[in-house]
Amino acid sequence: MKFKLTLLLLICFSLGFSQDLKIPTDTAYASNGSVTIKGKTVNYRAETGFQPVWNADGHLIASLYYTYYKRTNDTKGTKRPIIYSFNGGPGSASVWMHIAYTGPKILKIDDEGYPVQPYGIKDNPNSILDVADIVFINPVNTGFSRKIAGKDGKMPDDKNFFGINADIKYLASWMNTFTTRHNRWESPKYIIGESYGGTRVMGLSLELQNNQWMYLNGVILVSPADYKVLRTGGPLASSLNLPYYTAAAWYHKRLSPTLQNKDLLDILPEAEAFAVNDLMPAIAKGGFINATEKKAIAEKMSYYSGLSEKVILQQNLDVPNRFFWKELLRDKTGQTIGRLDSRYLGIDKIETGVSPDYSAELTSWLHSFTPAINYYIKNELGFNTDVKYNVFGNVGNWDRSNDNTRDDLRQAMAQNPYLKVMTQSGYYDGATTYFAAKYSQWQIDPSGKMKDRMSFKGYRSGHMMYLRNEDLIKANDDLRDFIESSLPKGKSAKY
Repeated sequence: MKFKLTLLLLICFSLGFSQDLKIPTDTAYASNGSVTIKGKTVNYRAETGFQPVWNADGHLIASLYYTYYKRTNDTKGTKRPIIYSFNGGPGSASVWMHIAYTGPKILKIDDEGYPVQPYGIKDNPNSILDVADIVFINPVNTGFSRKIAGKDGKMPDDKNFFGINADIKYLASWMNTFTTRHNRWESPKYIIGESYGGTRVMGLSLELQNNQWMYLNGVILVSPADYKVLRTGGPLASSLNLPYYTAAAWYHKRLSPTLQNKDLLDILPEAEAFAVNDLMPAIAKGGFINATEKKAIAEKMSYYSGLSEKVILQQNLDVPNRFFWKELLRDKTGQTIGRLDSRYLGIDKIETGVSPDYSAELTSWLHSFTPAINYYIKNELGFNTDVKYNVFGNVGNWDRSNDNTRDDLRQAMAQNPYLKVMTQSGYYDGATTYFAAKYSQWQIDPSGKMKDRMSFKGYRSGHMMYLRNEDLIKANDDLRDFIESSLPKGKSAKY
């Protein structure tokens, strides 16, 4: 009898753990929470789960994992503003802004953003949940979101998801379904995207408007990656890096006393003017620039970057940012500086070379975020699964062709007089630099007729400026001000 019971238990155990690893395709788990924001109690309902993605024929092809926070002690109800939040990558989950920026819970980190143990989360007294409800969305292969096999057992083609235009198209359709299911059509609507998410939301602004008939009040670009600048090389992209070099060198005290003794915001306009008016045309001349001019530019570039005139000339004035991360402290401490946030320091195997061995800031962030999001989803949101939470997921050979997202945003703004845009960037971000973000904003509307509907906010931190407590407070307040300023308040949508 004992043998039979043991065998039965073993069979049950085996059956329980021999199933395929799957996710539910259409389900939600709800819980209630409360947080004090700006001294006032905000009660909310947290809903986390999966909502399907269907193709044009109505067949299930994927399911996206989301978390939706809705304030419950507010009289506006479903007419409250709602923000759809995306991170970037492409291939990055929504974890970053979810538990470090706008959500009701944030990481336990120090005031400058560095990890501390024991890991965990705490209340976010700066969350924008007091003024807007928030949906954190994970595109396919990020978070728990996955493609779903058809009835024939075959997975849908990657081309349905992994490219600028495919990504925009299926996410816009998903957002339409979410808005209908949750009765949010009357709400003022906003989309916020960080890093590659900036490209994503620029494109979504027009796709939502023209193909889902969903009109927005605001688009927020957080440290945006504009691929018409990023990774293009040449005089434009190279010269736009220079003001960031100034900021990072100032932070690490590598500038001359003339600049070092001034405040950062007093010296950046000088560096910006030099970058556009002098450095860009000099690099454009290539090998045909005369020696006198080349030396003068190198000398001035050294002044604004903290690098030696010699290494600048060795790079023919075109200094890659990866070389800057390796070079700035080479002769001081021998350490490298971070890519996404150049306040962070790294240690390479050797001091020679042209680029760092690893991204010091990203390893630090993963140190904090990965334990916290997995704990939070299971223990506080109440969702359990053996599927791995992809902080970063495989998105194959991402298709960047036919990128018209910058002009899409311009067209959406032109067609919708309510629509406003705000860019938020950290001065120490060396990947998607603040000045490149400014440049992208300048290019959205070459006519200048809509520039009064655009704003730029800079912060004394990096790519994820909200990890620094002082900037977490300021950046969330800037979001509140932006939402307040973009509400129509009875005004008609007309020019």
